[in-house]
Amino acid sequence: MLRVVLALVLLAIGSASVAQERGPLRIEITEGVIEPVPIAVPDFLTDDPALAARAAEIAGVVRADLAGSGLFRPIPADAFISQVTNLDSPVQYADWQAINAQGLVTGKLIGADGKYTVQFRLFDIFAETTLGEGLQFTAADTAWRRLAHKVADAVYSRITGEGGYFDSRVVFVAESGPKDARDKRLAIMDYDGANTRYLTQPGDIVLAPRISRDGGQVLYTSYATGRPRVTLIETETLATRVLDEQPGSMTFSPRFTPDGQGVLLSLSERGNTDLYRLDLAGGARTRLTEAPSIETAPSFAPDGERIVFESDRSGNQQLYVMAADGSGVERISFGPGRYGTPVWSPKGDLIAFTKQHRGRFHIGVMRPDGSEERLLTASFLDESPTWAPNGRVLMFTRETPGAAGGAQLFSVDVTGRNLRPVPTPGPASDPAWSPLQE
Repeated sequence: MLRVVLALVLLAIGSASVAQERGPLRIEITEGVIEPVPIAVPDFLTDDPALAARAAEIAGVVRADLAGSGLFRPIPADAFISQVTNLDSPVQYADWQAINAQGLVTGKLIGADGKYTVQFRLFDIFAETTLGEGLQFTAADTAWRRLAHKVADAVYSRITGEGGYFDSRVVFVAESGPKDARDKRLAIMDYDGANTRYLTQPGDIVLAPRISRDGGQVLYTSYATGRPRVTLIETETLATRVLDEQPGSMTFSPRFTPDGQGVLLSLSERGNTDLYRLDLAGGARTRLTEAPSIETAPSFAPDGERIVFESDRSGNQQLYVMAADGSGVERISFGPGRYGTPVWSPKGDLIAFTKQHRGRFHIGVMRPDGSEERLLTASFLDESPTWAPNGRVLMFTRETPGAAGGAQLFSVDVTGRNLRPVPTPGPASDPAWSPLQE
């Protein structure tokens, strides 16, 4: 298969796989850093003057999504030579080549019966061909941003060959108030910080939210009773229920099983903390670990066959992998420092983690056998990584000493490049990224 052929500039930290002559528009990224690909996304067309502003907004979100990935550089409209006036008109390739546009996205917005339909096309400018015709998405007019994200996902996927991640949501802990009396509420938003909605009321301190595969449920640790309890909330009805409420015990650090039918959690009773699997339908509880140590932060591999978790059984926090039934425990972290909050990539190829070493916190990744450890970030406090649906990007919490705003959410590419703040209404922590929405 021919690879991208775009005059990309390779930087020194890795290698990006590109061809050296013009050819099909394709980005094939390994661990390299590349100069973003110039792409033109003119404002979308519409036959209804009343929809012109909305059509422009949708194109603007597409541009922002592509630019935010760090792989694309939208070309400003004032540099355009050609103007797109009809979705079916022939493309003037020479005009787009003259401004070094490698790709072109054109679109049209149609509105009817409370719904929007976006028709769009993607062109490889230097190969002078289309990468997709007759493409369209339809949604309620109130969900116009989702349409934009779907278009951006389609463009991203066709050029990179990887799944998209823009049409997804993030559940997180929204913080407010002074540090010695911080209020922590559960909130959910689009991946880019838009459409924030609160799921819990002020006063109920929450930690460690995890969103289900279909996005309809969220697990979290609640301190409403003064003791940590794993709680499940429905994202639409906001109905809640406490899971496995046993007298004298504490439950925390939950995560859904890959099939969504169960929950992994830490349960502490009689001075010992172990991992359990809980059946959501019947409430049956299965003990997975039994050690005189603290076992917490479990995360399933996407195939459901293995679990990664953190434990201090060796004397300090390290990462371990075991079979889904709790057998075959093996330590996988052996570098200097302490490791925690592991989470398995949706691809199954990497495990992300938090590492503390020499007074610094890092977000890192390693192979499931502990090999090829790489640290992606370093700061006063980086923690709680979560994976984008395509396993390409990580979001995490960062705190900076003396920062007036408190904790913030950041994202970073799995290669360690494109570190970016994620906008939230106020201080935020503990992000959990959903799969792509249906």
